[in-house]
Amino acid sequence: MTSRPFFDAIEQASRDEITALQTARVAAALRRAYERVAHYRASFDAAGVHPDEFRGLADLARFPFTSKQTLRDTYPFGLFAVPRAEVARIHASSGTTGKPTVVGYTLKDIETWAGLVARSIYAAGGRAGMAVHVAYGYGLFTGGLGAHYGAERLGCTVIPMSGGQTEKQVQLIDDFRPEIIMVTPSYMLSILDHFRAAGLDPRASSLKTGIFGAEPWTNAMRAEIERSFAMDAVDIYGLSEVMGPGVAQECVETKDGLHIWEDHFYPEVIDPVTGAVLPDGEKGELVFTALTKEAMPIIRYRTRDLTRLLPGTARTMRRMEKITGRSDDMLIVRGVNVFPSQIEEQILRFGALAGHYQIVLTREGRMDAMTVLVEARPEGFGPAAEEQGQALASRIKELVGVTAKVEVMAPGGIERSLGKARRVVDRRQG
Repeated sequence: MTSRPFFDAIEQASRDEITALQTARVAAALRRAYERVAHYRASFDAAGVHPDEFRGLADLARFPFTSKQTLRDTYPFGLFAVPRAEVARIHASSGTTGKPTVVGYTLKDIETWAGLVARSIYAAGGRAGMAVHVAYGYGLFTGGLGAHYGAERLGCTVIPMSGGQTEKQVQLIDDFRPEIIMVTPSYMLSILDHFRAAGLDPRASSLKTGIFGAEPWTNAMRAEIERSFAMDAVDIYGLSEVMGPGVAQECVETKDGLHIWEDHFYPEVIDPVTGAVLPDGEKGELVFTALTKEAMPIIRYRTRDLTRLLPGTARTMRRMEKITGRSDDMLIVRGVNVFPSQIEEQILRFGALAGHYQIVLTREGRMDAMTVLVEARPEGFGPAAEEQGQALASRIKELVGVTAKVEVMAPGGIERSLGKARRVVDRRQG
């Protein structure tokens, strides 16, 4: 195959061209939502705005937000803009507080989605003919099928393994020799453990690129994975409410944040408290408006992910800084704001400690208490790991600002996730 620097020509469009395209597409998305979705018509009317008043991208800030609660309130199909018979596929995210959030796709939506995931894999270094091992879960979760259709669109050989059966994952990677793996970063650590348990050298595996998403992960974890597998580890971003994986992608040649596919998604960053739009470069909550979705338009969706918008580098489209926390994942322990990613970053500074951990919150009398459960590496289990566990507690106190008890567990002592890791166990009452 003759290589080319970009999968789609739009990736190297000028900023003026991108802005003009976004302006036209935002206007069309607002009209579609208002005319076809009762919720948006009511919310726009209540806010005193109308799609005809949209003249430029700055006007979008006048329109109301959409949230996960909106999807729950309109469950199951209240945000659909087409008759149910025209919906080609339905996905849903897990409902931790009851009903799941439901999203729908027309055939054209699925085609668009596949193209954007193909674009993402290409930006990560994937090319037609390569084999892609998909270890994201298949089913209502968008990860598995989103990766699958995108890899097929690019012309790759797809190995649809899904999550679980970790020993078999390792066997098939060793036997089928894929160049690319798409999986959550926390589950990649489980695959790493099983490589070593099977007596296989992960650095000698066929894997050259890992495309990791579905949960926040730090650059320290990136370094751990790249060092262990001799691969490039890059970030992919998406969420089912906006589309699924493939909303933004980190480019393998720069690894400096995720380029947002701005021809299909308009990003804003807002103050999480006031909702005011922040200028590029300032950190806040990420908001997306989907520009081309047919079945389910999404206007100003509050992702709860914390990031900032940056100029493009490998592509002309803007980047978003790597997400390592969410506004709704923030823990408040004795008045201190704590993000799990802060703890992870400190853990991975210690050579005897592994990347498997959990934060357990309890209440002692009227005071919160935090315990960090962390595994020792097999080669470091013993006094060295215990000493580093004590040092970790000191670093958390010094750099995060909260007192934590650290318990070093034997290898395999932390529960394994087949998808997104369960990082926080909150046992506080009231």
